Order: sequence, then C-alpha cells, then structure tokens
Amino acid sequence: MTTLSAEREIEHLMTLHPKGFDLSLDRVTRLLERLGNPQDRLPPVIHIAGTNGKGSCAAFSRALLEAAGHLVHVHTSPHLVNWHERYRLAAEGGGKLVEDDVFAEAIARVAEANQGQKITVFEILTAVTFVLFSEHPAEAAIIEVGLGGRFDATNVVKRPAVSVIMPISMDHEAYLGDRVELIAAEKAGIMKRGCPVVIGAQESETALQVLIETAERLDCPTVVYGQDFLAFEENGRMVYQDEDGLMDLPLPRLPGRHQYANAAAAIAAVKAAGFEIGHHAAERAMTHVAWPARMQKLTQGKLVDLAPKGAEIWLDGGHNPGAGIVIAEALAEQEEKNPRPLVLISGMINTKDQTGYFSAFKGLARHVYTVPVSNSDAGVPNDELALRAEEAGLSAEPVSSVASALMLLRDSWDGPAPRILIGGSLYFAGAVLAENGTPPT
Repeated sequence: MTTLSAEREIEHLMTLHPKGFDLSLDRVTRLLERLGNPQDRLPPVIHIAGTNGKGSCAAFSRALLEAAGHLVHVHTSPHLVNWHERYRLAAEGGGKLVEDDVFAEAIARVAEANQGQKITVFEILTAVTFVLFSEHPAEAAIIEVGLGGRFDATNVVKRPAVSVIMPISMDHEAYLGDRVELIAAEKAGIMKRGCPVVIGAQESETALQVLIETAERLDCPTVVYGQDFLAFEENGRMVYQDEDGLMDLPLPRLPGRHQYANAAAAIAAVKAAGFEIGHHAAERAMTHVAWPARMQKLTQGKLVDLAPKGAEIWLDGGHNPGAGIVIAEALAEQEEKNPRPLVLISGMINTKDQTGYFSAFKGLARHVYTVPVSNSDAGVPNDELALRAEEAGLSAEPVSSVASALMLLRDSWDGPAPRILIGGSLYFAGAVLAENGTPPT
C-alpha cells in the first residue's frame, strides 16, 4: 500500500509525541486557542459517547441526515485501515473521506501551531477535526468521542446540539474507573448545561441512574431509551416510537437486534438536535446505512477466496464482553434463519477482557482459531488467546494468520458450509480488511 502524505505527517508526529492517552483538556485547549478556536465555528454538533454502539449511532445519524438532504461532517475513531477514515467531509450526494492533500496540509498546520509543546498525537488529530470541519461548509457535524468523555479531546465543544450516551459497560478501566458508575460519570462529562441529551439503551440500572441524575443537575432536556423512545421488531419491520408517534420502517441494513436500539438513539438524537426527519428519509436511512467491520458480511476479496466453498463470512471489531453478547445474539439470529456451524477466527489486544468476550459464544461456536494481531504492539499471543477461549468453555487452537485459519478450514471441513466470524479487535478487523483488499471508502 502506498504511504500517503498525511500518513507520513502522522508517522513523524508519532516520533515526537508520546503514544497513548493523557486525559486532560489543557493541552488541546491551548492548541485550539492558537488556531483561533475552530471548535467554536462548527455547524450543529451531535456528540456521541458510550462503550458500545457509538460508531453505529454515528453511522445511523449520518444516514438519516443525508437522506433528508443535509450536508454532514463525521468524525469517528479509531480507523480501520487508513487515518483518513476518521474524517468524512460533507459533500453533495453524501460525505467523502478527506482527500490526502487537504488532510496532510491540515496536520502540518496544526503541528506547526503546537510549536513543539507537550501533547498527544490524538489531541493534534482532534484539533485537525475542528480545523477541517470549520473550514468546509456543512449543516451538521457528528463527532464520536475517542475515550471516556469528560477529558476526551473532543469535549471542547461548548454548546453541542445534542449529547448522546450510548450503552455503557466495563472497558478502559485503567483510565475510566473499575465500576460501571465511575465509567458512566466519565461518559456523562460530555453533557453541557441546558443542552439536549439522548440516553441510549443501558443494561446497567446504576449507569442509567448516573446519566439521568447528571442530566437533571445540568437542566438538560433529556430523552431516555425505554422511557421516552424505543424501537422493536414487528412483522419483519422496525417500529420506532416516541412522543410524536410511530414510524414503521424497514429493518436496519446493519444486522443484529442491538441495531434497533442504536438506530432509535440516532433518530432521537437527530430530532433533539433540531432536524426534521420525515418517514421517507428514515426509511432510506435504514436501508442505506453502512458501518464497516460491525457485523459486515464479506462476500469478495483475497481472504474470502481462501474460505471453504459456500462459507458465510462476517467481520466485527467488537472487543469487550458487552460487544461479545450482542454479536453472539446477532449470530444466533442468523442461526435461526439459516442454520450453519459457527467457527470463530479471533485476534485480540491485551487491554480487553478476552475470556469475557469469548464467554458470549459458549454453546454457539463450534471452534475458535486464534491468531496474532500483527498491527498492534498490544496484541495477545495466539497461544495465550487460545487458553482464554478454552477458559470460556470453547474448543480453540492457535494458528499463524487469518489466511492459515481459512485454508485449514477449507482443507479439513466436512459438512454444511460454515458461518465464520472474524473479529475480537478493531485493529484486527482493520488488518483483515486491508489484507482482503476491501478497505472502507
């Protein structure tokens, strides 16, 4: 793959600044002041935090707004294959990933404004988001939180059109706390006094209570999933309901029942942000939404060609126990519609609860191939990951690569064509898309 100019700029920054997170707003605030505070010159912002589902909510929000004819910027993280995926700039007919020369110039300008001060690369790249989004016209900006909320570098927008909190579960405990109420308090840090709040489906009553209490304390107009809005399946359709009534919609293009709640949160968020979404636009959004590496069906590519004939291949970057549960439920739904034996090909990083993730697939997966995550220093060795899968009650064996796992399956498989889930880490999912020759566009 050709090294792009922007990637060379980022690689240079990586040599100058510490890798990782340093949760504080002081450095990014100082840098943004030098840049003329571009974060204060954005179109209405939909700011999204949460442990799981925030990327899907961003994808649904973009689909809804674009279906209604609006120009929309989108910032998401992390990327899967190229850094450019984090920056989708508004364009007629649908947003486009930032062009390399535009991206590289913005990075260089922001790095120069920093004047060699102590900062993290993520903070520089967040400042790039605000520069790009303030200099290109749009009617809305969807901004996904990187980590946590309160001290995340994106949390410098003073008056978001809406703050959205998606499902919260245990993740990033080293940074955010080891109890769900502590994590909820960090995520709730994106709420701003008097600004609308949408609270997505929460499994934890404790987390929900923290979010509601924070919103009440800040006098935020608030809508809560299950109380003020919800979505459910009826007769093969998705019904969205809120105080304005019902919308009878197609099932979302993103598979899994968990996506109903994600879609509902996006509809509620877009409405709370002041946009009207008609029935026709909502229908189009459900059938056109796209979000790579989240229950993405792979139908072609170099890796797909190595699989057993007729195999069904899914890719998902979910990497914690909460994500494992919703992925397993989505695959169980597929099993009901079209029974096939399930095989996992998994790679994970060492900051995640690997056994907790695998536990969701007990009784569902026939076998697990564990592989190294080659593009992350934090990748769990494949033999160690196999032990974690066995601790969760699964049959597992380490292999050297996804290609090796697929060829092993192809050469030894006997019976109905399998259903294969490749996943366990967004880094891993990105590497798979790159190797398959199908990067996000």
